[in-house]
Amino acid sequence: MGVALARLVQWTATGYGTRALDITPLNEAILKEIIMFAESFIYKHPQEAKYVFVEPLEWKTDLDPSAFESGYVVRSIHAVSKANRNPVAKILGLDYNTMKEESSVLNILDKITKDNDTESEIKMKIAILLKQLDVYLLNHSLKHISLEIPLNPAAVKNDIELLKRFSGKGEQTVLESIKYTSDYEYSNGCRAPPWRQILGEICYVLVKPHDVETLCITCSEEGVFLNGGKTDDEEINYERKGVIYKDLVTCLKEKSAKFSENMPKQQTRFNEELQKGKDQPNETPKKEAAGALRKAIPGSDKSTLEKNQINLGKNNMIKRLEPSLNWKTTIDSKEHRTSLHEEKHGGRLEKSAPSVSPGKAQLVRKSAEKVEEIVSESSSESEEDEEPPDHRQEANADLPSEYWQIQKLVKYLKGGNQTATVIALCSMKDFNLAQETCQLAIRDVGGLEVLINLLDTDEVKCKIGSLKILKEISHNPQIRRNIVDLGGLPIMVNILDSPHKSLKCLAAETIANVAKFRRARWAVRHHGGITKLVALLDCAHNSAEPAQSSLYDARDVEVARCGALALWSCSKSYANKEAIRKAGGIPLLARLLKTSHENMLIPVVGTLQECASEENYRAAIKAERIIENLVKNLNSENEQLQEHCAMAIYQCAEDEETRDLVRMHGGLKPLASLLNNTDNKERLAAVTGAIWKCSISKENVTKFREYKAIETLVGLLTDQPEEVLVNVVGALGECCQEYENRVIVRKCGGIQPLVNLLVGINQALLVNVTKAVGACAVEPESMMIIDRLDGVRLLWSLLKNPHPDVKASAAWALCPCIQNAKDAGEMVRSFVGGLELVVNLLKSDNKDVLASVCAAITNIAKDQENLAVITDHGVVPLLSKLANTNNDKLRHHLAEAISCCCMWGRNRVAFGENKAVAPLVRYLKSNDANVHRATAQALYQLSEDADNCITMHENGAVKLLLHMVGSPDQDLQEAAAGCISNIRRLALATEKARYT
Repeated sequence: MGVALARLVQWTATGYGTRALDITPLNEAILKEIIMFAESFIYKHPQEAKYVFVEPLEWKTDLDPSAFESGYVVRSIHAVSKANRNPVAKILGLDYNTMKEESSVLNILDKITKDNDTESEIKMKIAILLKQLDVYLLNHSLKHISLEIPLNPAAVKNDIELLKRFSGKGEQTVLESIKYTSDYEYSNGCRAPPWRQILGEICYVLVKPHDVETLCITCSEEGVFLNGGKTDDEEINYERKGVIYKDLVTCLKEKSAKFSENMPKQQTRFNEELQKGKDQPNETPKKEAAGALRKAIPGSDKSTLEKNQINLGKNNMIKRLEPSLNWKTTIDSKEHRTSLHEEKHGGRLEKSAPSVSPGKAQLVRKSAEKVEEIVSESSSESEEDEEPPDHRQEANADLPSEYWQIQKLVKYLKGGNQTATVIALCSMKDFNLAQETCQLAIRDVGGLEVLINLLDTDEVKCKIGSLKILKEISHNPQIRRNIVDLGGLPIMVNILDSPHKSLKCLAAETIANVAKFRRARWAVRHHGGITKLVALLDCAHNSAEPAQSSLYDARDVEVARCGALALWSCSKSYANKEAIRKAGGIPLLARLLKTSHENMLIPVVGTLQECASEENYRAAIKAERIIENLVKNLNSENEQLQEHCAMAIYQCAEDEETRDLVRMHGGLKPLASLLNNTDNKERLAAVTGAIWKCSISKENVTKFREYKAIETLVGLLTDQPEEVLVNVVGALGECCQEYENRVIVRKCGGIQPLVNLLVGINQALLVNVTKAVGACAVEPESMMIIDRLDGVRLLWSLLKNPHPDVKASAAWALCPCIQNAKDAGEMVRSFVGGLELVVNLLKSDNKDVLASVCAAITNIAKDQENLAVITDHGVVPLLSKLANTNNDKLRHHLAEAISCCCMWGRNRVAFGENKAVAPLVRYLKSNDANVHRATAQALYQLSEDADNCITMHENGAVKLLLHMVGSPDQDLQEAAAGCISNIRRLALATEKARYT
């Protein structure tokens, strides 16, 4: 507590009046923590709470009734802290005033326990508690401080200059005037006197808004605040008045309503001015620097080198002085998403891009760019990926020594001869290039341009050294994009033709790192890189037995591995997948899959996994007998290889023949055994996905039951990420199509976790879990558990889900629930508004939703009361409107729904009036036997009405039905015969009436 109050608490600066405890967010945070500690002390430590202080804590106060409001405690503790600068000494005695701040608990013990009385023991405990509070306050304050982004002179100056442009006497201006109190600007960009710069103050401005008096504002590293204004002798009262704002615009918005009103109107113009300020100064120098650096290779003359360095210096200075203003924070969503990135650095969380303190440099730590790379890509390559802002190290920052050492090495790269260049490259390689500071040091001084230029030389050693460095630093997303912008990829693609195998490997590995975003993948394909990378896979073209990996030359194997790595990165694009296939990549990948080199197999299988999402590839994978090798590698000890093999099987197992191949080659057993290893979630997701797709075949389900995989899957229904749950539930949904597996799921307690998953929001998971619950509901005992857990109501509520797939799956699941519930009619009526919801779903445009809802209506209409209710809700005209469809699945369930709905009142007549009969007759021409049976049954019910019989006869129903009377399907026979009988009976009655 003593160290925290001495080091962290902020006091008002000397100037006018005595030093007092400042009202800042940090001070308030510390005081609130002290209040919480004091309030809870009496409950947590009742014995120590009775201890009497050595000296009382005294402070002055002017108490009145209004003081006892919500903020009283904070103001009170504020006053106590202000009056008692060393409270520990007053609480425990003056002995503690001499203790060092680094005193440990053991020092305290040694100091207190000299006397063995009870009071000394209590003192010891209080001392330890206060020490713990001190440490806590220090840590809490560090977190608070780390969230503050200091301002810098360049940003403040740019704010003020922009505000000047849009100030004046007009109604639309944001201010009447804004000006500095001092015209003199120091070399560091500050205008505050040097003794104020030490306190972090940058400048002072006089602002005249339209609607309030002139404001005297201090701009400091901490932020922006009102000061005491100018005194009678034109001096500034530096003491802060009020709160600190993050920037000048925020402060003025708070102080002036007119400014706040006019500011949004000028927003577009502000943005345009900002963009001009960013683009115009950079464009020409950047082109000059790039052009000059093309010549900055070993052997350049001195004058050319000097020009290059001058241009480069200009370019970097312009980049570094780019202001990061707050005008665009509410508009540019791209900057908003990447404006704040944090990384753990030296045990602390640091903000990205801190600014430099005037008079006292601060350590700059740049955060790593957390850019999530695109994992799937549309066939259109024209749309650019979202790119992160280009962070640069700030000028005059106190950077690590490595930063400056690397920059010196880059200078040697630019101006040295061949030997000096090679030595500089070797020295640079010795640095930790995985560290972002080193990566950005190379880029900030123009090292990327030099490294890429070296790739264009004829010196192999220089190329190798350059590629080794580029390979390491290209893991950084910013560097990747810079390499593409500087035209590095076409040069690397050309190196793939080099006779030197080391160069090929390094170029391919660097391409693999760079091609993580769409524009880079397009560039590789556009410059012929895919064909060249595929050629690298042919590492055994001189071998008599290419399947024998022992005959491969080690260097050729490494070339093929690097080529596969690059193709893996490139294969995330559909266009690149096609290019790989056309270049003959599949047979070569299939051959490499037979090797025993695990480091080779991972990129090969990864590429196949990416490509297997396309149907053309799946057919080629079957033709090349790749499935057998994928299954073999499932038994590998390498978890990453197992994951990619399982993922490739998951992609390919959409095809029935592939599922059979997996079973025939013994792939189901290793998949089932891998379910027991749940630590690696990525691998578990791939394995459960492969099991799900393989379970579509009944023969595979039998094998999984034999390997006890169903019990293991039930155990994975809890405490797993969603990507695993989707696959697990999908697999159970397929397995539960069989009675034996439904019993296993029920006995293993799988019904409850399945029902619990019905309340999720993941679309894919809801589709799978509704299917699984519906499959379990076929068994009466499972249905009782589902009903008891309120599962039917949850399924019914999913009919309101916005996703059509979820609606359809929920409606299909309701069918077995209604069929197997004990009192289904009463259960359905118990859902308030449920029947109306089902009927309204007949207005959907989705064919699967319509088919599933018709199936649900078929089951609902079996109860007469429910049929009456849905009739009142207008089910007949809605069903009739759907009759003109060519979708056999919808025809089947629609005909069944019409058949069941004919059982109430005059619904038969209503269907005829709504012109549903003639389209139904056309259903008899379908090739689907299920459609024939359902249609014949519907026509039989409709033929009870004379007008419907006439319509059927006119549309040729008798001839079609006569063929179906001889069908082996008994239900179809009876319905067809019954319908013909009704039509014939009407004809006889009509004929009889005519003659009588």
